[in-house]
Amino acid sequence: MTLRRRGEKATISIQEHMAIDVCPGPIRPIKQISDYFPRFPRGLPPAAGPRANAPPDAPARPAAASAGRRSPSDGARADDEDVDQLFGAYGASPGPGPGPSPARPPAKPPEDEPDADGYESDDCTALGTLDFSLLYDQENNALHCTISKAKGLKPMDHNGLADPYVKLHLLPGASKANKLRTKTLRNTLNPTWNETLTYYGITDEDMIRKTLRISVCDEDKFRHNEFIGETRVPLKKLKANHTKTFSICLEKQLPVDKTEDKSLEERGRILISLKYSSQKQGLLVGIVRCAHLAAMDANGYSDPYVKTYLKPDVDKKSKHKTAVKKKTLNPEFNEEFCYEIKHGDLAKKTLEVTVWDYDIGKSNDFIGGVVLGINAKGERLKHWFDCLKNKDKRIERWHTLTNELPGAVLSD
Repeated sequence: MTLRRRGEKATISIQEHMAIDVCPGPIRPIKQISDYFPRFPRGLPPAAGPRANAPPDAPARPAAASAGRRSPSDGARADDEDVDQLFGAYGASPGPGPGPSPARPPAKPPEDEPDADGYESDDCTALGTLDFSLLYDQENNALHCTISKAKGLKPMDHNGLADPYVKLHLLPGASKANKLRTKTLRNTLNPTWNETLTYYGITDEDMIRKTLRISVCDEDKFRHNEFIGETRVPLKKLKANHTKTFSICLEKQLPVDKTEDKSLEERGRILISLKYSSQKQGLLVGIVRCAHLAAMDANGYSDPYVKTYLKPDVDKKSKHKTAVKKKTLNPEFNEEFCYEIKHGDLAKKTLEVTVWDYDIGKSNDFIGGVVLGINAKGERLKHWFDCLKNKDKRIERWHTLTNELPGAVLSD
């Protein structure tokens, strides 16, 4: 022991100073987080056996004697076991007798929670809801689709809003040929359109086999438009001349079947009016409009026009041609041509109507055509027969365009 005089400061060597700062007590290994949550795939470790398998009436060891014989390593192990018990690492209850403890049953995996932003969520507000109504006008062969409003759409822009619009497709069929869309409403998740979109040339057969696809998208000025959600309605669910209202939760994008039967592929449809005028002593042929024409240009559209012939045409003066409508697959012409002919001679004639795509600097492309006359079949024959039977009455019919016309007319 070193003596020091009164008033003299105690001196501590650097070795003693470092020993005080660095070694305040016995050094123990640092516990890892996995030590608090051990996993034992083959049951409990042997160290937990005596404690878990002790009989309930076994005498407890005196705490003092236990503490007196405990070494530093035993103390560290006891502390670890106390921590493990605190966190429920073992969780074993006393057994009825000696023997190995049965393995703890595996924990029940947590159930998958619905993803509010995912497409698989059952919550209707994940993508939003859409209100619309459909009406099939059987007399005019038209399908009216009224898009009312949407609620709670998924935010798509950085400002937490969207610029939504609705587009329609008839499946199966070419997308651009039968695509309709509403206007775009800016910066809203609850848009109200109240807009009616109409498909023309819809037949009873279409109502049986076609499906209307309604998609809600977000318009972006500087990149591709983004898909929000969609719904599909089989047209066979509709009753003719009855409006049906829908309020449907939007779903994730569904794949389009591209392996559909090619025999169902059409070249388009045309609305033709026929009338024999007693005053003009001639046949009035009206080319009203076309719908769902096949796309012939690289931009996915066509520049269509229509030609008509009344054959046999000995003098080759029966050709009439409409104006060209640029970049459209659903042109509206509303043009009428007159063929001066006696009513009794119409039974010997055939009306050929062809639709073409106008091209600059090269041959025009044939889109499709239809033949009306006494030798025709189905609706084409019925249309011709109704015209002959009902003088001075305008009769309109939709006809499907085909590419099975005589080769003589397949060049422009």
